[in-house]
Parts: sequence; C-alpha cells; structure tokens
Amino acid sequence: MSSGAVPPSSVQQTAPPPEPPPAKVEAEPTPQGLVGPTSAATEVTAFDIVVRAPDPVREMLERHLELQRYRAVTDLDEVELERLIVLAERNVRNLVGTLGYFSPDIRITREGGVNQRQVIVVAVDPGETTRIGPVAITFAGDIATTPDADASTQRNNIQRNWRLPTGQPFTQDAWSSAKTQALRQLVARRYPAGKVGSSLADVDAPNRTASLSVNLDSGPLYRLGPMQVSGVERYDPVLVPRLARLNQGDIYDLNQLVEAQQRLASSGYFDSAYVFINPENDPQAVPVQVQVREARLQKIILGVGVTTDSGPRASVEHTHHRLPGIGWRAVTKLQLEKKSPFAQTEWTSIPDEASWRWGALARAERTRDKELITDAQRLRFGRSQVGDRIDRNIYLQYDRATVRGAGVVGSSAADTGEGSALTANYVWTGRYFDSLPFPSSGYALGFELGGGTTLGEDRQPFTRTVGRWMGIKTLERGRIAMRAEVGAVLSKDTARIPSTQLFRTGGDNTVRGYGYRDIGIQLPNGAIGPGRFEAVGSVEWQRPITLKGQPSEFENTLFIDAGAVADKAQDLRPSVGIGTGLRWRSPIGPLQIDLAYGLKAKQARLHISVGFVF
Repeated sequence: MSSGAVPPSSVQQTAPPPEPPPAKVEAEPTPQGLVGPTSAATEVTAFDIVVRAPDPVREMLERHLELQRYRAVTDLDEVELERLIVLAERNVRNLVGTLGYFSPDIRITREGGVNQRQVIVVAVDPGETTRIGPVAITFAGDIATTPDADASTQRNNIQRNWRLPTGQPFTQDAWSSAKTQALRQLVARRYPAGKVGSSLADVDAPNRTASLSVNLDSGPLYRLGPMQVSGVERYDPVLVPRLARLNQGDIYDLNQLVEAQQRLASSGYFDSAYVFINPENDPQAVPVQVQVREARLQKIILGVGVTTDSGPRASVEHTHHRLPGIGWRAVTKLQLEKKSPFAQTEWTSIPDEASWRWGALARAERTRDKELITDAQRLRFGRSQVGDRIDRNIYLQYDRATVRGAGVVGSSAADTGEGSALTANYVWTGRYFDSLPFPSSGYALGFELGGGTTLGEDRQPFTRTVGRWMGIKTLERGRIAMRAEVGAVLSKDTARIPSTQLFRTGGDNTVRGYGYRDIGIQLPNGAIGPGRFEAVGSVEWQRPITLKGQPSEFENTLFIDAGAVADKAQDLRPSVGIGTGLRWRSPIGPLQIDLAYGLKAKQARLHISVGFVF
C-alpha cells in the first residue's frame, strides 16, 4: 500500500470500489405467519449472495463485493456465472486486505440445483490481523534543513503524535487517517504548502507485519505579508487589521488566522469574516486575504429570560457601531427584573495599534435585597486592552449609593453601604487555559487594585483589592475545577463607602445553595448588608457522561462551595453549599444546571447559568 511502486515483498491493496446500489430481494410467496417484502415493485435478481465471516469482514463484503452489481443481470448462463465466481475470489482478497488480513481462507461455493434459485456463498476465515512493525517518518524541504528550534519541535510533535504506532492493527483506513493527521500537523504551522512526498506500507504477509514509511515534504517556510481586506465600506479601514492583530513578517500559523477570524466575527462590527492565504503566492511575504461582511450600522435586540437568582426578566438593547462625529460604538441597554433592574450606556472607541481603546460608561441600577432597596449610580472613564490571553483595564470611577427599606433607620450609613466615592482603578486578568469556552486544563488569575476617597462632608481615603484564581486539572476520569476569590476594602470604620465598592456573595456563580447576594453582614434590623472583607472558594469534580461507551457532550459534577463576608478579616465565617449538577457543551457555551444545599440556610436551591465565567 503505497503512493509509489510496491516492492515485490509487499502486498498492494486496492481501494474499495464505489458502493453499489442496495441489493434487491426477489419477491417470493410468503409462508403463513411471516412477513415478506412490502415494496410494490421489487426488482427481480439472478441469484442471492450469503456472506459468512466475522462481523467487520461481513459488513465490508456485503457493501463492496463486486458480485452485487451482477445480481440484476437475469440472463447469465452457467459459464458467465462460473467466471464471476473465479473473479470474486481476488476481489474478496483485496477487500479483506484493507482490514489488515493478508492470509485469509476464502471459499466461494454455489448452492441450488438446476431448477432452483442459485445462492453464492462467500465464506471467509480472515485469520490473524496484520500489525504495525517498524515506522519511519522522514522529512524533506525547509523543515528538514533549517536549524530553527521551532521546526525541530514541529518534527518531534509530528513523530510523537503519529496515530499508527508499532504494535497497532493495520487497516487501510487507519493508514490513510494517520498520514492525513501527520500532514495536517505539518501544514498547520510554517508550511501551508506541505505535502506527502512518498509513503509505503511494506506488508510481510507470512509474519503478519507491516513496515511503514512516510516522507513529508514541507516546502518553503511562509511568512505573513500585507493584509488585503475586502468588504469594508461603512467602517474605518483600520478597524479590520487592528482587530485581527496579524503582524506582517510573522511566521504562518493557521491557529492565529483562525483566532483573527473569530475576533472579527465576534467583534459585533461584522456578520461574517474569512481569513486565509494562497500558498501559491510568495512564501517570503504571502498576502493575508480578509473577506468580511459588515453588520448593520445600528441594531436593536429584545430579550426575555429567567434566572434562579432574579426570576423573569426582559431587556431592550440598542447598538450604534459608529456614532457621528467621533466614530465610537455606543451600546445602551435597559433591563427589567424583580431584584436588579438597570439602565446602562457604554461607549467605546475602536482599538489603536496596541489594542488599547478608550471607554466611558454610565449606569443606574436598583437592587432589592429582601428588606433593603439600594439605588446606585456609576460613572466610569478609562482605557482597556483585550489581548490573546491578557486583559487590562485602567479607569476612573464615580460611585453613589442610597439605601432605604424597612428598619433601615437606626443603621449607620457605613453599615448599609450608603455613600459616594471617587476611585482610580487597575484591573489585570490572565487566562492560560488549553481552550475556551470549554477548557479541560490550565489556569487563570486576576486582580483589581483601586484607591480613592469618599465624598461628602467627611471625606475618607480607602483602598480596594480583589484577587481571583481558577485552576483546572485533568484526572484519569474527568477533571477537577477549583476557584478562589478574596477581597478587602481598607479604610476607617466610619468611612461611608458606597455598597458598589463593598462585598456580598452567594448565587449561581459564587456560593451555590444560597440566594443571590444572600451572604453578607447581618445588620441590627435583620437585613443583610455588604461587608469590607470577602473570601470565596469552590472545588468541583467534573466527570463525562458516556453513551454507548463514548464520551458525550454532557458531564456530571459534584461540588462544594464556601463563602464569607465580614467587616473584619478575623470575623469571616464560611457559609457552605454542597451539591451535584449537569453540564452541557451547548453551541452558545457551557450550560450549568446545579442542585445545591446550603448547610447554613438549610435549604436546597436550583441554579442555572450559561457561559464560562472568569
């Protein structure tokens, strides 16, 4: 089995012929109590075929045996039928060889008398399967001659990931699949014009071994050249290259082109995007072709939904992708729900060459926490940068909160989180997972650092810090997902810090088994207020659910969550939730359905959420 000439010592295999039309069975009188063919126009056939062999061999022969195509020839004489039987043995031998059986025992016989219907019986004892012997993977072209360490790594990865190693059963499909996978790894990076230079499967039929050799010709090294964009009419021409983030002179990498395409498609500016190169162009500076279809300049989205934390909700969102005069994008949203309705508008510029963009936000919200109703307003202005793995955000922010509700009178403003403040903030997030939004290993970490002053008659300085971490580790069965978050606001006890700068926790993505923001400070009036210190942790065992022996898109989880909020670090006392859940790798991201029991609340709660959050 080779791409070139086959040496005498090897056994050459032929590809299966095109699949014949489904065989028809001649209609015959049906004995009483049995069900016969139901087709009104059953085709008459000259003979029947019975295959007696192990299931994989039988299925192959029933589908591809050349005898099948002659069953419709009803005027075959005895000489022609005998000739077909003789030719069938070679056909059977070749077909069985594609499954790795090169010394089969084949017997083809006829049954039926002169005036009886003829039945051709194909009996095959395939014997032992042929297994892979020595494997030689060699290279030609730039990948074989360059001293570049990256090329050496690529060669080693191709050899290490070879899918048909010594000792494995040999089949034609496995042989073709292994070569295809090796070529896919070659052309995915550096060498898009790579090809299989030659390949040979040298089969020793008596010893039932197959020696494999493959030569991969990389061709020349490719570097990215200028970007050629088509389809941009209403937006700034610099938008596409700044969102794509492909640098001229970089070594070709298919994953980078795919990520650039995803960034363009998910940016909101384009309904579709296609990024590719033509390997026939100059390898030293191959042009990057970008074809986009622009989204409408404005759009309105109406939404309805329900969450276990906040109940039903409805929203309306308006987007203007290019505001007249400044060219910024404005996204304005109004959301109505029982616990936390809000109105927000956010304006952002297009990114600069370093992917930084200016942004401004205004938000007003009302949060109902049982006895407490908090009205909060926020203004923000700053810059943000979204990278392949790292996000940064620098901004000034104004917060104001007023609190009312039954029994609030008598509680201090510092306790309830009423006040206003001006802060300067820096946020850094790094994600180092193997894939998103369905990671199976890796980690992420982030931190927030802010400092500012309360406003009003008694101004007090304060600082706010938050640290987050998530880690996912693959196990022999499933994986463990762990997360942790700590936060602290440092100031004098009398400082009137707005509740939007303080901490409360509990709910779908924090501590399951408790309601949204149900974990906080117990106020004198019995209400739950925000605190200045927070600690949250979770451990979750995620196990795939198998269907018919194969992993499915569903997972079962067992988890334990814990969280605490206090005004002093030494007063942190965890509220614990335990439970089990179901995960589905849906087209829009991970769908989580969890049933959790809060040990302190002594209550079970159902939690539903969509998306990967960090």
